[in-house]
Amino acid sequence: MTAKLSVNVNAIAHLRNRRTVPWPSVVGLGRIALQAGAAGLTVHPRPDERHIRKADVPELAAMIRAEFPGREFNIEGFPDPDFLKLVEAARPDQVTLVPDDPSQGTSDHGWDLARHQQLLASVVGRLKAGGMRVSIFIDADRAAPARAHNIGPDRFELYTGPFGGQLTSATRAPFLKALRETAEAAKSAGFGINAGHDLTRENLPELCAAIPHLDEVSIGHALIGDALTFGMAETVRLFQAACGENSKT
Repeated sequence: MTAKLSVNVNAIAHLRNRRTVPWPSVVGLGRIALQAGAAGLTVHPRPDERHIRKADVPELAAMIRAEFPGREFNIEGFPDPDFLKLVEAARPDQVTLVPDDPSQGTSDHGWDLARHQQLLASVVGRLKAGGMRVSIFIDADRAAPARAHNIGPDRFELYTGPFGGQLTSATRAPFLKALRETAEAAKSAGFGINAGHDLTRENLPELCAAIPHLDEVSIGHALIGDALTFGMAETVRLFQAACGENSKT
């Protein structure tokens, strides 16, 4: 099994938003990523719209559905009323619930499943009733999957920031071990596994080898950074190769 690559286009929107012009185009570059073989696109709209804007969401959804049937749209965010209204209008293939505070620069921790069980169970049930797959963002913790049976997600997304923040295989090793153990516990409990945050072409092969049943990786910062050097299409192919996937054009 090879992890599917979902391209997070937030960084493209962040660059666009530095000016009052509509470029670089989030939809246009998302299209190039999908043409190069990416399995889907990810966005993480935040209340201040500092990168992805609410208006981007229906445009991306329409492009994917019209031009790339079978590819997936994943929307990440904290499940406040505005976010739930947005995803229920867009009806993406997957909703990833993250515990971000509006003031956070980026996601930096997973959910406390025991503390937020009631909130998550209610939201998960609501979104699944609307036909959306639901993933919950968690830290590496082999005990976490057992706490989620009363919540009912389809998948977990492993927060890989501590692993990705290490610059050598040796220093990544203990973080990789914790991720692998969490993924094994999740698989045994019947949950799918996604992963994301600070994943690069250098560390992806280690992660995918350690978790061969990984369903999806969502990658933005490093991928968009590499696209400045290699171009979007070639970068998608390079990241697919790092996942062990043959490129599809």
